[in-house]
Amino acid sequence: MLPNQPEKSSLVFPNIFGFDGAMSRRDMLLAATVASLWGFNFVVIDWGMHGVPPLLFVAIRFAVVSLAALVVPRPLVSWRVVLGVGAFMSLGQFALLYTAIGLGLQPGLAALLLQAQAVLTIVVAALALRERPNRAQVAGVVTGSVGLGVVALGRGGNAPALAVLLCLLAALSWAIGNVIARRAGAASPSGWRGSLSLTVWSSLIVPLPALALSALLDGPAAITVAIGQFGWRPILSTLYTAVLCTLVGYAIFNRLLATNRSAAVVPWVLLAPVVAMISASVLLGQRPNVWETVGGLTLVLGVLFANLPVGRAERPRVDPHGAPPLVPDVDERRGVRA
Repeated sequence: MLPNQPEKSSLVFPNIFGFDGAMSRRDMLLAATVASLWGFNFVVIDWGMHGVPPLLFVAIRFAVVSLAALVVPRPLVSWRVVLGVGAFMSLGQFALLYTAIGLGLQPGLAALLLQAQAVLTIVVAALALRERPNRAQVAGVVTGSVGLGVVALGRGGNAPALAVLLCLLAALSWAIGNVIARRAGAASPSGWRGSLSLTVWSSLIVPLPALALSALLDGPAAITVAIGQFGWRPILSTLYTAVLCTLVGYAIFNRLLATNRSAAVVPWVLLAPVVAMISASVLLGQRPNVWETVGGLTLVLGVLFANLPVGRAERPRVDPHGAPPLVPDVDERRGVRA
C-alpha cells in the first residue's frame, strides 16, 4: 500500500473547503449518529418541557448527569475551572436556552442560533486571551454576524425577540465557557480525564442554582405542581438529554476525536441544526420563515469557515459542537474539550 493512502475499509471525507482525512465507515456512521442525537435534542426539550418550568427542567437534567460523577474520575483541572465551566457552559447556556424555548422559540431556529457560539468564541478569545484570529476565523465571524443580522431583521412572529436574544446569550455563555476551559488547558487530557469528565463534574454546579432561580422566578407553588405532575414525557425527555446526548454523545464523540483527525470529525457536527430543523418541521409542524432559514444557514456557513484548517503545521483543536479552533494541536490523535 502506498504511503498516506487510506485503507480500503475507510472512506475519505470530501475535501470541501479544505477539510481532509480518512474515517472508517463505522466512524462516519457514529459521527452522523451523534450529530443527529444532538440535533434531535432541541425537539425533545420542547416536547418534554410542557407544564415544567424551564429552569426546573434544567436542574433535573443536570442532577441526572451529575450522578455519573460517582463513576467518572474528577478532571485534571482546578475547582475554579470546574466552577467556571459549570457556571457558563452548563448553567448559563442551558438556563438561557431552555428559557428561550419555553418562551416560544422554535427548536430548529434555536439550534441554528446556538451555533453563534463558534464565532463568539473567536471574539471572546481575542479579547480575553489576546489570541489573534486567522483569516478563516475572521471570515467566519463576519459571515456568522451577517447570518445573525438576517435572522434578527427577518424573524417572524413565531420567533419572539426576547427568546432570540436569550438564545444568543446562551451562545455567548457557551463561548465564555469554551475560553475558560481553553485557558486552563482543559482541552488537552483525553479519556475519562478529558472533556467527558469535565462535562460530568461541571454539571454538579447546575442543579441547586437552577432550582433556586426557578423558585425565585416561577415560585415554590409552580415547582411543587410541576414535580407532582412530572409525567412520562418530561421523564423520557430528561433521560434523552442527560444520558443519550450528554453522556453517550460526548463519550462517542471524544472517542472519534481521539482516533481521527479533528478536521475530518468536526464538520459532521453541522448536521445537528439541520436535523433539528427537519425533525421540528416533521414532528411539531414548526417551520422557520425564509429569512430565518437563510440567516441560520449563513450562520452555519460562518461556523464552517471558522473551522477551516490553517495548514499542515498548525492544526487547531476544536470543540465537539463546532466551537472554533483556538490553539495548534501537534497530536491529532488526542481528545478535545466538549
